[in-house]
Amino acid sequence: MPSLRAALATGPLVLDGGLSTELDARGHDVSSALWSARLLRDDPAAVVAAHAAFAAAGAQVATTASYQATVEGFGAAGVDADEARRLIASSVALAREGQGGTGWVAGSVGPYGAMLADGSEYTGGYVAEVGVPGLRAFHRPRMHLLADAGADVLACETVPAAAEAEALLAEADALGVPVWLSLTTVVDGDGVARTRRGERAADVFAMAADVDAVVAVGVNCTAPAAVGPALAAATTAGRPVVVYPNSGETWDAAGRRWTGPPGVSPEDVPGWTAAGARLVGGCCRVRPAGVGRIAAALRA
Repeated sequence: MPSLRAALATGPLVLDGGLSTELDARGHDVSSALWSARLLRDDPAAVVAAHAAFAAAGAQVATTASYQATVEGFGAAGVDADEARRLIASSVALAREGQGGTGWVAGSVGPYGAMLADGSEYTGGYVAEVGVPGLRAFHRPRMHLLADAGADVLACETVPAAAEAEALLAEADALGVPVWLSLTTVVDGDGVARTRRGERAADVFAMAADVDAVVAVGVNCTAPAAVGPALAAATTAGRPVVVYPNSGETWDAAGRRWTGPPGVSPEDVPGWTAAGARLVGGCCRVRPAGVGRIAAALRA
């Protein structure tokens, strides 16, 4: 297999979709604070099967079940630190097994707010208190574990604030393994893409321009209707663009449920690739059938 960076130079690749969504649809309980990471311990075969379903639908990049997997989070669930580290590393092998030995594995590095399991990845409200040094220290162990386990790239995803992006980019630069930086964004009244914290997305993406480890920048956990402005902002980094929006529904963190009608459409895909998208897939509520439609649109 060529490196992911080399593959992106030849054309768009298909990402997978919402791993937790697929696990939930298959009858697995992902409602705990560990979310899909619980199954790394309790039912790893279920994780493999979900990855396999996305691969069969055309996904070329599998994202590991480590978004909400941290030593701290596992510790709160009664898992000791050594076992937690083993489970986080195992997510790479499970993704590789589900792919059947083809494609690339992206080690998911979720934001600090994902560990809190209170929806704060959609506000970034913790960044002022934790600070960039604290965020670097939080992200460092998992990034090393996933890289050492053989992930082809680290997916630093659902990043809600400039401070957390700064921390992740600094760690990526120090670690020297390929990463992509994916913000979760909204569009303001003037049509400008902004982080959930309110910063201009273009300014945050520009921070990645001089970090050699960054192979792509873009957005995930963003409404399909908000992708266009985010794509325009992402081009400021001079890197390939990654796009994997939600289905269009909205997560109610207090009620722990999805609301509103889905709005993602494969008809959007040609416009995204024309604007520079080279990694295209889905996030929350996007199942293998949806990824299959995205894959077909990329082949058309």
